[in-house]
Amino acid sequence: MVGVTGIVGQTVAAKLVGLGWETFGLSRSGGSPSPAVTPVKADLSDPEGLARALDGVRPEIVAVTAWTRQETEAENIAVNGGAVRNLLAALEPAASVRHVALMTGLKHYLGPFEAYATGVMADTPFREEEPRLDSPNFYYAQEDEVFASARRNGFTWSVHRSHTVFGFATGNAMNMVLTLAAYATICKELGRPFVFPGSETQWNSVTDVTDAGLLADQIIWASADDAGHDQAFNIANGDVFRWRWLWPQIAEHFGLKWEGFEGRPRTLEASMAGMEQVWHDIATRHGLVEPDLNRIASWWHSDGDLGRNIEVLTDMNKSRKAGFLGFRDTRDSFFDYVEQYRQARIIP
Repeated sequence: MVGVTGIVGQTVAAKLVGLGWETFGLSRSGGSPSPAVTPVKADLSDPEGLARALDGVRPEIVAVTAWTRQETEAENIAVNGGAVRNLLAALEPAASVRHVALMTGLKHYLGPFEAYATGVMADTPFREEEPRLDSPNFYYAQEDEVFASARRNGFTWSVHRSHTVFGFATGNAMNMVLTLAAYATICKELGRPFVFPGSETQWNSVTDVTDAGLLADQIIWASADDAGHDQAFNIANGDVFRWRWLWPQIAEHFGLKWEGFEGRPRTLEASMAGMEQVWHDIATRHGLVEPDLNRIASWWHSDGDLGRNIEVLTDMNKSRKAGFLGFRDTRDSFFDYVEQYRQARIIP
């Protein structure tokens, strides 16, 4: 499991452990979400270090859910494409790998951060058969590294294109549930309304999201079922919603008054700037385990998702036809993770 401390990686690892698999978790920190997961400390940018760390590890299934954001897409391609290449090269001498699952996302259809939603795009819902965009994209580079290694080494592969992921993790760059929970907690502390930070389009349009547990289920299914081999699949919960429907329910859950879209986006990065001490005080008073707001909230990422001026949702028919019939109720998913964060004393 590559990226085992992340929002998806730790979920995949837990499910593999539950199925009785011997599970190794690779991360730069060397952390492990469970004593049942053997930690492997390695930097994906260091080929020699990877080879040493993985010496003696003979995985059958490799799930890659890690990436590192860089300043430009050229750097994203170099670093993240290189990470997949280095990983698979380090595993090649053991010749044990029979399947590699790569997690990507909807930037496959929308373009990279610096050219986001500016090229010619498919109609929604996005379908897997759509051709790649012309703009450079680190997801494409990662895929190409997997495809090339698969041809050389004879393993099967799957690509999993998720939307915004709802899950359980701290210190993650793309964690909307915890970000919004922290935002709501700070609003309550300061007596502020719970203001929707995004665009009019996202407030009113139909959208979908991806539960980390559902994504993990699809990764494991694709590794075991012939119908999942050598295919790319979208992965979303299977329902759709509008933020104008869910936002008031989140506000009510936290005991807050709310405001929807009013004229312009009112971003989290702007409204939550300088709130580190406020969070530290909340954490101290409630005995929370993480007083560092930067490890709790990813304002920039939630602003990006909620600020889009295009409709974004995915088609799940290819996955269903292949036999993966999992689904999640998005409202239940959101509030289930909020409760997990409470139980873990990450939010009050």
